[in-house]
Amino acid sequence: GGLIAPFMGEKLRGEADYKIVAVEPASCPSLTRGVYAYDFCDTGKVCPLQKMYTLGSGFMPSPSHAGGLRYHGMSAILSELYDQKLMEAISVEQTSVFEAAQQFARVEGILPAPESSHAIRAAIDEALRCKETGEEKTILFGLTGTGYFDMYAYAAYNDGKMSDYIPTDEEIQKSVSKLPKIK
Repeated sequence: GGLIAPFMGEKLRGEADYKIVAVEPASCPSLTRGVYAYDFCDTGKVCPLQKMYTLGSGFMPSPSHAGGLRYHGMSAILSELYDQKLMEAISVEQTSVFEAAQQFARVEGILPAPESSHAIRAAIDEALRCKETGEEKTILFGLTGTGYFDMYAYAAYNDGKMSDYIPTDEEIQKSVSKLPKIK
């Protein structure tokens, strides 16, 4: 929640009414399709339990998922803010994420990391909505790194070998059914 912290502070104090949106991959949708529960922070189940939106610590996205952000849970702070309806969340499919990343690279000259590209996708979509409606809005997103370590994923996208994977309700339910039982 680093980027949103000052804005959320203003929102909580009633000084502003920002729309804050978390953007996550449709292949690993912990906020948009997960459950708010105590879970392990790691797949080895060694770390302490933490209350978070989670798909279950045993959840693994498809091997075709190339867009980063494959962690099964969400941070405790963001989970609480989302649970309290102080922020929203959306999920985006990886092919549209890489399309947005390439558009951003052509315009800005920076090849973004896939993780940042989820937010870029949402920012572009919001800007296009504003263009259609005539609404004026400031849109802020976090660019957290470059994509030069992810050239294989960009090549897969460019070669048409990337696909979108969305876990079924059954896959998610199977994983969350194994959450630790807290009494």
